[in-house]
Amino acid sequence: MKKEQVHQHKTKMKESFGDRMVGVICYIIFSLCALVCIYPFYYIFINTISANDLSARGVILFWPRGIHFQNYVSALKIDGLFQAAKISLGRTVIGTFCTVGASAFLGYMFTQEDMWHKKFWYRLLVATMYFNAGIIPWFLTMKNMHLTNNFLGYILPAIVSPFNIILTKTFVESVPKELQEAAEIDGAGTIKVFLKIMIPVIKPIMATVAIFSAVNQWNAFQDTLLLMTDTKLYPLQFILYQYLNQASSLKALANSSASSGAMAAASATAQTATSVRMTVTILVVAPIMFVYPIFQRYFVKGIMVGAVKG
Repeated sequence: MKKEQVHQHKTKMKESFGDRMVGVICYIIFSLCALVCIYPFYYIFINTISANDLSARGVILFWPRGIHFQNYVSALKIDGLFQAAKISLGRTVIGTFCTVGASAFLGYMFTQEDMWHKKFWYRLLVATMYFNAGIIPWFLTMKNMHLTNNFLGYILPAIVSPFNIILTKTFVESVPKELQEAAEIDGAGTIKVFLKIMIPVIKPIMATVAIFSAVNQWNAFQDTLLLMTDTKLYPLQFILYQYLNQASSLKALANSSASSGAMAAASATAQTATSVRMTVTILVVAPIMFVYPIFQRYFVKGIMVGAVKG
């Protein structure tokens, strides 16, 4: 008996050591991958707070030199930046809420046997993932619906997302049907079952859809390029798009909008095309990076369960 216990103990020790080695290797690999992903953001950030003349020459690689924050002060004074932030925030919050709500409800409805012509509508939805009329018909449709120079042009086209609906439908199918049947026996209708039973259960996939939708809304700028001519409706990403194309002239705008004392500053803090590009990039990218920590604990569960069945 004692020999068996000793043998089992040795086996556990060997397995434990092997597990530790695998864990160390995984941590090293994942740390390297994380470093590769994080370094570009770190590189841009340290260049925004370093001396602009050094940054323009590309000598800032690993740590900042000549630290200052004049780039952010000047960038925040550029006309239209706060209005663009309001548009980006508004389309992200409202668009994400509408997309998540529509995806959850339609994903739930496509699992209901009594839905009218369920298979036909589902196949029609999936077909839209493979067939696209093109930009010109899309633009004409948006124009005929009076969605050009209209904030709703950012919201309405993104509400029904086939990919998100399929993910939600697959997740709902993994929920035991007994929950819905018990609620129906108690007299709950379709809407009440969805609101009272399904929404609390499918929160992980809703969080996953929220991340996808929020990132897409925040990063979108092509719809602005095609639909909007009113500068009051420009989002931050479109402002960044313009700045990246016109940074050389916009550095003069940033300098001219600063105070007379800032204009007389040394070349280390004078705006350059590189400093404008990198500073605006940080201002645009930083807010959306805070979305992931909020929903991260739901994301893995939601995407894994939603991808098991089709």
